[in-house]
Amino acid sequence: MDLAASLKKRARHGQDSAASPFHALTPFTMLDFPERTACIVWVAGCNMRCGYCQNPQIVLGKGSLGEAAVLAFLERRQGLLDGVVLSGGEATTWPGLHAFARRVAGMGFALKLDTNGLRPDVIALLLAEGLIDRVALDYKAPRHRFRGVTGTTAWDRFSSTLDLLGSQEKVPFEVRTTVHADLLRRDDLLEIARDLVHRGYRGPWALQHALAGPDRPTLGHLRINPTEVDIAWLAQRSPLDIVTR
Repeated sequence: MDLAASLKKRARHGQDSAASPFHALTPFTMLDFPERTACIVWVAGCNMRCGYCQNPQIVLGKGSLGEAAVLAFLERRQGLLDGVVLSGGEATTWPGLHAFARRVAGMGFALKLDTNGLRPDVIALLLAEGLIDRVALDYKAPRHRFRGVTGTTAWDRFSSTLDLLGSQEKVPFEVRTTVHADLLRRDDLLEIARDLVHRGYRGPWALQHALAGPDRPTLGHLRINPTEVDIAWLAQRSPLDIVTR
């Protein structure tokens, strides 16, 4: 029986008395937390509805793993893993995130938060208590396209998070943007790059090509991405270094 099946069996048999906030747990990664071996905990639920999202089952579904089972896994991995990636869905939508982060940090793990930035209050609390060691922030779209890409009108909350992260130097953060040609044009991407520099961001900007099609269902049922990002055009004009994923 694999790890996910074992944890789900525990939850079904009542070994987790708390609610089940997690969709899944990836037991090992060397890619998602730079310079650390880590696991990923996927929090169910999200406060965005991005059309290119490849995890509709996480965004729209309920969790199937309880907190106690995940903590038990982490206890067994002390000394074997360096970090925990808090991802989703959107991890900051979970009311128990702060307490969970304190437990995990207390076990000696470094924490990385993957976030869309719509909960600056949660992120500010995690930063203030020194509970997170790295942040990956998704810059979904410039203001005028934000609702069309994310399904929300919460640009101002995202903007607050970006300013919050940029105003501190203790916790490194990266900015990343997913691109589907039906949602973002190259001029939109250039606007994002210029906005980041205007706010003082000088780190790398990660671009990833949205994957969609019959074999890759997305939340918005998007067609196959018609064009690749014109990296050469953008790199000539962008004030930031671009990395692709």
